[in-house]
Amino acid sequence: MKFDTLQQGISFYEKYAKVSGFDTRLYSTKKRKSDGKISLKYCVCNKEGFRETPRLHADCKKKKKKDQ
Repeated sequence: MKFDTLQQGISFYEKYAKVSGFDTRLYSTKKRKSDGKISLKYCVCNKEGFRETPRLHADCKKKKKKDQ
């Protein structure tokens, strides 16, 4: 489906999601290299791309420097 404006597309998908019984979120954006304008915007179900494991592990956190 193609829309005249980005906001029209987002509004359509949000209304569709509400009627269908799920929530949405904005996922990703692609821009044209030539002028930097948005050419594609992904609106997905809020469960799309759900991770079973947490992103950060305790051993991956940066340690703070102590003041001397």
